[in-house]
Amino acid sequence: MKIILSGGGTGGHIYPALALAEVIKKHEPDTQFLYVGSERGVESNIVPATGMAFDRLTVQGFKRSLSLDNVKTVSLFLKAVREAKIILKKFQPDVVVGTGGYVSGAVVYAAQRLHIPTVIHEQNSIAGVTNKFLSRGATRIGVAFDVALSQFPKGKATVVGNPRAQQVASLKSNFSWRQIGLRDDKQTLLIFGGSQGAPAINLAVIDALETFNQRSYQVVFVTGPKRYQNVLDRMTTQPAENVRILPYIDNMPEVMAQTDAIVARAGATSIAEITALGIPSILIPSPFVTGDHQTKNAQSLVDAGAALMISEPSLSAITLTQAADTLLLNDKVSEAMAAQSTKIGVRDAGERLYALILDAIGE
Repeated sequence: MKIILSGGGTGGHIYPALALAEVIKKHEPDTQFLYVGSERGVESNIVPATGMAFDRLTVQGFKRSLSLDNVKTVSLFLKAVREAKIILKKFQPDVVVGTGGYVSGAVVYAAQRLHIPTVIHEQNSIAGVTNKFLSRGATRIGVAFDVALSQFPKGKATVVGNPRAQQVASLKSNFSWRQIGLRDDKQTLLIFGGSQGAPAINLAVIDALETFNQRSYQVVFVTGPKRYQNVLDRMTTQPAENVRILPYIDNMPEVMAQTDAIVARAGATSIAEITALGIPSILIPSPFVTGDHQTKNAQSLVDAGAALMISEPSLSAITLTQAADTLLLNDKVSEAMAAQSTKIGVRDAGERLYALILDAIGE
């Protein structure tokens, strides 16, 4: 097969596409991939580093307020569609897969105009603007959450999960907490706010440090590399032997696999990883995302009994430590949540999306 993948802007759009490619390669090693991303997006660094062929388009997002920039956005989109058609005609893919972001809008739309089969994948519980725009012309649609089904044309969308979940679930972890000076025989809470960290989460943990120092469980707090020194400067309490503060973890899935509970944002990738591993979680949705989709993502886990949620306005040292104690000092609660998290996790998500792609090609 020849497949074009397109998604950009955030890792949440990029990593599912790369995880999908891994699954397809296992089934059909001779598959040729071309990834089309945006010139300035993070995908322009992430994808080429994997060795996958990469092409670039120039796009930008719409401003929510009336702005002359939106005129430029439309102009760039139309230009990107024209350039995407040239790429498509040259590569001649069997199918085009879009995973979200403005760049995928141009690529998938161009494919639809050329009558090439298209599959879009929606990672969040609230469908993105790009995927909604593309949905009517899409051959198949895969979603990660049941609640997203109703946001697409009736009968066209299928729940497949997030391919990143399968990638994480199949990982063999040899990580030991001894590598960072902790113990493997104690329960461990992992706290992180994404690859760059989250200021609100960092401040709450700083205030909670004195309480965490007194707990029987271990705490690993990941600040984000750019915020690490600021956290150290603001601390008035030094961490005890059961607490470690780190700027970044580069083997996060391996570390997560050895974790008993997690505090995190509620992005699609984090939730896919957490549920693939069946870990109880405390989710703190970012209030700065389109459509407040992280709250909806988190609520789906809360409703299933797989997670606790703390809104950012309600986040404090007290609410954070109370939630952590609920998960780590009560075995019945944590075991029940772990079971529900496992039930939600779609460990064969990549296989399901691959099957959807085959359906689209065969239609």
